[in-house]
Amino acid sequence: MGVKRWLFLTLTGILLTFLGVAILTGFNIFKYFENKLVLITSLLTGFNLYWTHLIIGILIIIAGIVIVGVSLSRISSKISKELLVEEELVDVLYQSKMLEKGPKVVAVGGGTGLANLLRGLKLYTGNITAIVTVADDGGSSGRLRDELGILPPGDIRNCLVALADREPLMEKLFQYRFSAEGNLDGHSFGNLFIASMTEVLGDFEEAIKESSKVLAIKGQVLPASNEDIHLGAVYEDNSVKMGESLIPLQEKKIKEVFLRPADCKPTAASLEAIKDAELIVVGPGSLYTSILPNLLVRGITETIRKSSAIKIYICNVMTQPGETTGYTASDHLRTIYSHIGAGLFDYIVVNREAGDRELARRYEKEGAYPVKVDRQELRRLGVNIIEASLLSTSDYIRHEPAQLAREILKIIEGG
Repeated sequence: MGVKRWLFLTLTGILLTFLGVAILTGFNIFKYFENKLVLITSLLTGFNLYWTHLIIGILIIIAGIVIVGVSLSRISSKISKELLVEEELVDVLYQSKMLEKGPKVVAVGGGTGLANLLRGLKLYTGNITAIVTVADDGGSSGRLRDELGILPPGDIRNCLVALADREPLMEKLFQYRFSAEGNLDGHSFGNLFIASMTEVLGDFEEAIKESSKVLAIKGQVLPASNEDIHLGAVYEDNSVKMGESLIPLQEKKIKEVFLRPADCKPTAASLEAIKDAELIVVGPGSLYTSILPNLLVRGITETIRKSSAIKIYICNVMTQPGETTGYTASDHLRTIYSHIGAGLFDYIVVNREAGDRELARRYEKEGAYPVKVDRQELRRLGVNIIEASLLSTSDYIRHEPAQLAREILKIIEGG
């Protein structure tokens, strides 16, 4: 509490006062106390004054040496701890400084795929912009969208948490989902927090910025658009279904997807980030419901084309029932090009690892299979193929974030 230094100063003042009085009066205060101490000790022990004087002197010297030794030991220990803390702080500051010098990366997508990518990218650069779809209309996000008239916060929340430099408790808090009877059931705290910030500030984009400060994220998260976008799909039988959450449930082959309104505008900040980027990454994520809703926002694809950045598409490792059943890697790319025009990407990143067979069987029961890498067809589409072992060792077949980020950054480093 800062008391000890003042206590020491007080004792020093008292000693100085007594010393000053002794000098003024000619009274040797130390000699006086010395004689009294020797006399009392001699009377108590029975030793003569000479031996008493000698013994007391030796004991005081020993006591002084012990006190000095203990004090120096404690001071040394304290300094070591402080230096360790300072060293850790220097490491953190150095790492932060290095991340600031990292390449400017724009990642486009949504869902768990984008959040997973961001977890890896933040290890290597602090200059990250995530451009996130706002077409989600299911679950907690959909309910908040319908009830409050705000843009869906779910994918935004996942990306904020993925980029956060936060305590584990903060992550658990933002991802916590209420389980109870009533209106709160199924809502995540993070969604409610962003919704509340939007109501207070009156602007969804500003709410994301303030939420970013709470989580101290590396980089920034931006909605692809501030408009109330709805996603629709046309199937091969020419039937139409509106609603992002309903599109994969129809058990029909999708021919194309579209946005309503078709002329929705992108956020200015997202266009600026794309213009300044050194690397633009699209995917991984649900092809029709996470990737294309961003690229169909008028102005985003056009700005990506004009950008001098390296452009990469990260292909999913598994097909997705209701969206990409039976799709190869080239099918994914052709689908994107059929919506926005060919020649957008310089590279495609694909997984070459087989993965756990038992886990694959579980996916097969749900109708999901590894995406086949048809190299010849990909070359016909004019992209360079980057193949690597990218699978994580978890209960899900998905990209390992750090490994995926390393492979991406190797491209910009020319390695």
